[in-house]
Amino acid sequence: MVARPTTFSLTELKSFPARTQITRHVCEEGWSAIAEWTGVPLSRVFDSLDLLPTARFVSFYSYDGFVQNIDIVDALHPQTILAYGMNGRDLPVPHGAPVRLRVERQLGYKSIKYLRRIVVTEELDDVADIKYGWAWYVGI
Repeated sequence: MVARPTTFSLTELKSFPARTQITRHVCEEGWSAIAEWTGVPLSRVFDSLDLLPTARFVSFYSYDGFVQNIDIVDALHPQTILAYGMNGRDLPVPHGAPVRLRVERQLGYKSIKYLRRIVVTEELDDVADIKYGWAWYVGI
């Protein structure tokens, strides 16, 4: 659901205007932590691709096989970023390097690590959430 599907390198993602935000990661397992995240707002990436008017959902695929989905409203929120930095340094591997999604309006499992691919759709594919017994929307 984009006019110009594209592949971006990490260097290309870093060429977009960055956003740094200090936010709390709320884990579904009961713990939380506060960190400073740096990355490109997903909305800026989408602006460069020209979202089609029928775009409603976004699916994220990781290198370790996980899939997550959010709606276009959360995807375009200013705090939803493709993070490549944490606490003033490059994002470490245990926290999702080279790039992870940060969806600050939802629980931590929506902020998928090791991001490999993003697909914009007009229909929700919540197979991943059903597989793990999770809700597709877990707003905080």
